[in-house]
Amino acid sequence: MFFQNFQYLGFWEALEMGLYFIIVGYFFLLFFYFLFIRYRTSKKLYWLFFSLFFLCFGIARVFFIVYYFFAPELFTGANGDDVVAFLMLNYRLATFFTWLGTACAVGVLGILIIPPDTQIDANSEKGKSVSGWFRNKNNLKLVVRGALFILPIIIGILALTLSEWLFMDPDFVAIYGITDNIIKVTIGSWQYPLGRFLFNFIFMPLFLALIPFIFLYLAWKTFGVLRKSYALNAIGFLLCFIGGRILQGVLDVAALPHVRAILPPLIILLALLILVIANNYEQLK
Repeated sequence: MFFQNFQYLGFWEALEMGLYFIIVGYFFLLFFYFLFIRYRTSKKLYWLFFSLFFLCFGIARVFFIVYYFFAPELFTGANGDDVVAFLMLNYRLATFFTWLGTACAVGVLGILIIPPDTQIDANSEKGKSVSGWFRNKNNLKLVVRGALFILPIIIGILALTLSEWLFMDPDFVAIYGITDNIIKVTIGSWQYPLGRFLFNFIFMPLFLALIPFIFLYLAWKTFGVLRKSYALNAIGFLLCFIGGRILQGVLDVAALPHVRAILPPLIILLALLILVIANNYEQLK
């Protein structure tokens, strides 16, 4: 009775959507906590980036909720082009904010590896020319940190500006009766949208490996409370990306509707819990 006005929203889909609404609530709650409790009192850029990470991922998840659960309900049989355009708008915005959040996570790492208060000798001969400026190790590290921070933002902007046919789900052609203009990469008999292929199989795994790996490296180089905090951060970020982007795309909704509905959001909730513990470890110890 409750689902009689929905075309695609069954019990498992409604359960999955509800879990993601809980996740969105936690994202925004953690954003306010790290911004107004940790950053406001300490004024450390680390906590600002951390709070913005949760804000961006919370906004991205809202657009993904619309994309997966609400937008398909607008289809009447004759408005396929309009529905697909709305779907792709939400997908683009969700992807954009996901990469903004990834940039914030990279910003957190940059601060840990290269502290912003690095002292540079103003009287150094190296600083008197452009080539000398780049020969200064501190300046070079700052350039690398800036480049790593900007790269995810550029990827997010590309998701907003490139053709939607690079990212469109091939199933939309049959479901909504649109013309198949999807730009695909073909490997043997396997085909996949080129944009999604680059984002999901090249760029995202790169950062998926980079962020936890650097936290693990920091854990290896430190000891005590810091070591445990960095290790927990590595696990939390890894689970967050796995639950948010990988499992949701890998699990077959037709064959495993209950697993698809429950496992990814529960992994994200576990990741959020671990991240909170990791960044409050000294208080919780």
